[in-house]
Amino acid sequence: MEERVEVGPWAAEAFVDYERLLKVFGAKPLTDLEVGKLERLAGESNAMLRRRVFYSHRDLDVYLNMYEAGRRCALYTGRGPSGYTHLGHILPWVFTKWLQDRLGLELFFQMTDDEKFLHEERLDLPESNRFAYENSLDLVALGFDPRKTHIIIDSEDIGYLYSIAVRVAKKITYSTQRATFGFTDSTNVGLVFYPVLQIAVCFLPTELYGEETYVLIPAGIDQDPYWRIARDVAQSLNYPKPSQIHNKLLPGLGPGGKMSSSKPETAVYTTDPPDVAAQKIMKAFTGGQPTVELHRKLGGNPDRCSVFKMYEMLFEEDDVKLSERYWNCRTGSLLCGECKAELASRVWKFLRDFQEKREREKDRLDRYLIRSKFGEPKMRR
Repeated sequence: MEERVEVGPWAAEAFVDYERLLKVFGAKPLTDLEVGKLERLAGESNAMLRRRVFYSHRDLDVYLNMYEAGRRCALYTGRGPSGYTHLGHILPWVFTKWLQDRLGLELFFQMTDDEKFLHEERLDLPESNRFAYENSLDLVALGFDPRKTHIIIDSEDIGYLYSIAVRVAKKITYSTQRATFGFTDSTNVGLVFYPVLQIAVCFLPTELYGEETYVLIPAGIDQDPYWRIARDVAQSLNYPKPSQIHNKLLPGLGPGGKMSSSKPETAVYTTDPPDVAAQKIMKAFTGGQPTVELHRKLGGNPDRCSVFKMYEMLFEEDDVKLSERYWNCRTGSLLCGECKAELASRVWKFLRDFQEKREREKDRLDRYLIRSKFGEPKMRR
């Protein structure tokens, strides 16, 4: 029986057949050709590209050609603020910052507090809005350029989106929404309408700048359904099709699934006290054997290990050292406890430094808000 794909905006597994997802979603694998061109334009290599943490795309080649030709280009990604931010959320942000730094691009970052209110029964809108500001602190603590970073909080900045969204909505039928997102007769109408707001940001830079702006979206592949629809309607609305580059999902510290706020014990939050985060890692699920003796004899399976994936995707820049860790696990010469202890130390140091930066930005967040940059929205259509 064919494995069921559990990847979408509201449910996703981390350990899935990502190659099969390419066929299901109709995306293209990231090849050495696209990676080579992006790294040439950026002037340096990137571990997430080399290791195919970002592994698939839609029209990345077109976007890079437009950038190289001097056309106006921008970045777009976002966050659904249903709780505090964890390491799985910031993974694509780290790569997005690299793109901003190396290519000098402006970033439009959407905080979808409306979506989370509509989807999560436990959240009221003020709480979701509060988390939008909390999560924004995590974004800016990574060091994004305030002059080139524009945070959109949906419930407060709807004026920038609505006139685009209603034009998008007119192009999309309910049957498309239902087939794409799995909506049913019991789905509230707010959630049915919401996707057009996420799509609208794809086209917002073109409106704000008054010229065609090519947008690249670095995001988890679980968010791809939005962009498939965006690409379908773009040309009929006289916008460039958005391009995407998709990352694999960071596993949680439990035996399955992506790192998720719905399983807080398996997630490392940016707001966790460093000691608490270290303790979570020491309890993490691994690809090791049940006993030390069996592990020494049979070796572990780093390909199914959440701890190794954290090294691979976020916490080991050196390819040689990562390869040594992989084979030491495979051969049983590296024990899971040793591997977890080193990761715990690295995460402890990361959170200590990150939280200091986060605290410094609390009184300077206004510099990043879109309304402080562009004033009242003026749409050209």
